Amino acid sequence: MVGREYIAKVIENIKRAYDEQTETLDSVSSFIAKTIERKNNVFVFGCSHAGILAEEVFYRTGGLAVINPVFHPSLTLNARPVTLTSTAERTPGLGREIFEQNGIKQGDLLIIHSASGRNSVPVDMALRAKESGVATVCITNLTYSSSVSSRHPSGKRLFEVCDTVIDNKGEIGDVSVEVPGLPEKMGPTSTAVGAAIINALVIEAVETMIADGFVPPVFMSANLDGCDAHNARIFEEYKDNIFYM
Repeated sequence: MVGREYIAKVIENIKRAYDEQTETLDSVSSFIAKTIERKNNVFVFGCSHAGILAEEVFYRTGGLAVINPVFHPSLTLNARPVTLTSTAERTPGLGREIFEQNGIKQGDLLIIHSASGRNSVPVDMALRAKESGVATVCITNLTYSSSVSSRHPSGKRLFEVCDTVIDNKGEIGDVSVEVPGLPEKMGPTSTAVGAAIINALVIEAVETMIADGFVPPVFMSANLDGCDAHNARIFEEYKDNIFYM
């Protein structure tokens, strides 16, 4: 069954992405921890389906309360017509506007997810971050991105303009399996692998904070007894570092 082949591909890519980049992932998780400890801010951004990773790690059970998503109405899957997202992510200058609108400042960390890394918005975000003294990490597909040209006026792709690059080990086109009788390949892996990577980064950042003697602001489930008081304390203590309320 091709579905089983797909599941095997996802598991293989998660394992490769983690095992082959342990030093990079350790460095990024440590940087996340240090950013939070000094009361700077962590932001996550992506266009269209890439933005699912921003949704994955904010305001959720067992997550760090101070991970902030960056959304724009033309770049989320709620946009109608949804094809607007494809037009918007190619628009030069829009990424710089989004950066300015979200209060990202020197000393913060911006994580950008883009499988192809070729479109203008994520590249603009990374370039504007560099100008502002904001550290950048991209989660991308190096095989895919290296096979396509940039749509940004600079001719650069995302992996070429970020401080740190994490490869999701995917295939060209972000598809992984062939279905007999169908000319198009199927089976995107970027979301599943990216979610595993970014959750691992958050967990290891918390581990680092605890080792540093710092109490990490981790949410309790809204369906557990005692959650309201616990989470309210976090919201109050970190009100200057939470931008989604």
